[in-house]
Amino acid sequence: MTTPRVGTAAALAALTLLTATACSGGGAASEDMHVWMYQDTLVVVQEGAVERFNEDQGADGTTAVIDQVPGDNYVERLRTAMGSAQKPDVFFNWGAGSIAPYAEQGLLEPLDDHLAQNPELAEAFLPSVLESGKVDGVQYGIPLRGTQPVVLFYNRAVFDEVGAEPPQTWDDLLSLVDEFTEADVTPFALAGADPWTEQMWLQYLVDRIGGPEVFARIAGGDSEGWRDPAVLQAAETVADLVDRGAFGDSYASVSYTEGGASTLLSEGRAAMHLMGSWEYSTHLDQAPEFAENDLGYVTFPPLPDGAGDPANIVGNPTNYFSVTAEGPHLEHALEFLAYTAQDEYVADMVANGEVPTTTGAEDVLADSPDPEFAVFQYELVRDAPHFQLSWDQALTPEIATPMVTEIEALFNGQSTPEEFVDAVAAL
Repeated sequence: MTTPRVGTAAALAALTLLTATACSGGGAASEDMHVWMYQDTLVVVQEGAVERFNEDQGADGTTAVIDQVPGDNYVERLRTAMGSAQKPDVFFNWGAGSIAPYAEQGLLEPLDDHLAQNPELAEAFLPSVLESGKVDGVQYGIPLRGTQPVVLFYNRAVFDEVGAEPPQTWDDLLSLVDEFTEADVTPFALAGADPWTEQMWLQYLVDRIGGPEVFARIAGGDSEGWRDPAVLQAAETVADLVDRGAFGDSYASVSYTEGGASTLLSEGRAAMHLMGSWEYSTHLDQAPEFAENDLGYVTFPPLPDGAGDPANIVGNPTNYFSVTAEGPHLEHALEFLAYTAQDEYVADMVANGEVPTTTGAEDVLADSPDPEFAVFQYELVRDAPHFQLSWDQALTPEIATPMVTEIEALFNGQSTPEEFVDAVAAL
């Protein structure tokens, strides 16, 4: 599931407030260059880029227009359009697995030559973020939005009540599970009703135990990669956490999209919550006093003898713009990509509460609504040796969807760690 990870809670609410723009699409019949965007409150940044592009084109140039597509059916609408003559010229996506089918069908314009001819564009973005815009080593996506690493959030007030400190090691984390359980506080909020939230745990564990090479093998199409010992150990660690009561007793019925897990944290009924960085904006919108005074955040701790670098992160490096191949406005579409690296674009992102993925953005973060958290995120991404895209977005849908179902079964005790490994290896 991708919708909750594209923007903030306010952005999600906006889906019911905004009226969908008619999506006529691109294709040979359109005189305008069509830019498809996921519809939310963050789109104002891309609207500014389109306005600047059109001003630069002059009266005789190609006119770009944004088509806002409601998030609840964006993927389906895009799939339909890409199979028709009404393809968008430029379109929003999640990179990697989300665009792999289009790349394999030759529907996307490879960007390697364009970046070689415009090295300043390639050098404008953090390498770990740009990497996730590739399919089979070929660049098909250019970053267009802020970065969204998964962070371990915690309630400072709850920690103060029990005299605890946020975990720096895995042993610390296990000790905290016992401490908070004894204090009748759920150690970790977990929205098991939305199982993509459970995936975050397994993803960090596999990376910390075996390093990014483990999932890289899987993402490369080798299903036997699931049988790497790191996957089994990660699944066993999940089972251990469940048995220890790390997530409480009713996590399977807690919803993220309805705010259940976030509320557990802000109200002090849970001590910690592993979630994407958009969680901060969720609390700022729904519990501003808590966000400003008691919301803490740290990185996911290393595991004993783990091969993964503790500085590695997982989550959503960003969202991307891709260009359809052989479109009527191909040259202008490629020119448009450069607008996501302009100073004006970055300034608009920061003003809108996003953390940019461009290099050297430290200075502009002072203008962020919360500079401290913005700098924390930016440095986390800037310094990460590897930024692993969320599994269900890195893999193609026919694998990702049943994989998430198997993860849910593991967390709910419906399968053993060994059964989990066998099930995902068979996908």
